Amino acid sequence: MRIDLHTHSSASDGTDTPAELVLGAAAAGLDVIALTDHDTVRGHAEAIAALPEGLTLVTGAELSCRVDGVSLHMLAYLFDPDEPELARERELVRDDRVPRARTMVGKLQALGVPIEWEQVARIAGDGSVGRPHIATALVELGVVETVSDAFTPEWLANGGRAYAQKHELDPFDAIRLVKAAGGVTVFAHPLAVKRGEVVPESSIARLAAAGLDGIEVDHMDHDEPTRARLRGLARELGLLTTGSSDYHGSRKTVGLGEYTTDPEIYGEITRRATGAFPVPGAGGPRPA
Repeated sequence: MRIDLHTHSSASDGTDTPAELVLGAAAAGLDVIALTDHDTVRGHAEAIAALPEGLTLVTGAELSCRVDGVSLHMLAYLFDPDEPELARERELVRDDRVPRARTMVGKLQALGVPIEWEQVARIAGDGSVGRPHIATALVELGVVETVSDAFTPEWLANGGRAYAQKHELDPFDAIRLVKAAGGVTVFAHPLAVKRGEVVPESSIARLAAAGLDGIEVDHMDHDEPTRARLRGLARELGLLTTGSSDYHGSRKTVGLGEYTTDPEIYGEITRRATGAFPVPGAGGPRPA
């Protein structure tokens, strides 16, 4: 089985619609894909409706969190999307995205970048506006060459010159809320230092003690020594280890299925979940 447990659609900051995403996953030879848009489950219905035969969808979200002044992302899988307290927190984060993005646009303008809010809004479309949309605008303007080049201290990285904070969950609350909704939590790209400051290993240990299920190890932003370090940490803390593409469509160079999760780990994630269940595809044949 080929299993990719971290992808994004145009419901947040990916470039593929949810339907295009699942069809692309089938064409890439995947057996399981998780749709984990930022702080939203809005793309799930479209993805399920288009899900081809032979591909299974894991519903989820990537929750924006902050601990000790450091931002982090928490992947939440197979939770009940209608659980009211978790739904309310996701809404608070989403509602803060537009004011935050406008603030970053203002900071870029103050730095002499000829960016306009209308440009960012056009790029975001119906998605939840975020830094990748602003980064795409910087590429269009020729300020940076790639979206990844915008995520540096000079521009949009955590603590960067044009960075602005948004409402974010306490990760301990996120773990509690996801578990109460029957879901499973995995700390996304925990040591992706190129994105900015990362939480110390002592904080990962505290999260594990609070019920964190796993950490994402095989990821494009982790080099081999970092992956080895994380695998050792996971063994020490009794955490599951996942791998995934963090696919965003054309906004990143990584392809669907470039990094994958071991089938045994996937089986354990589904065993622990009680809020929702993986959805088997029945929408038609897989693409040739």
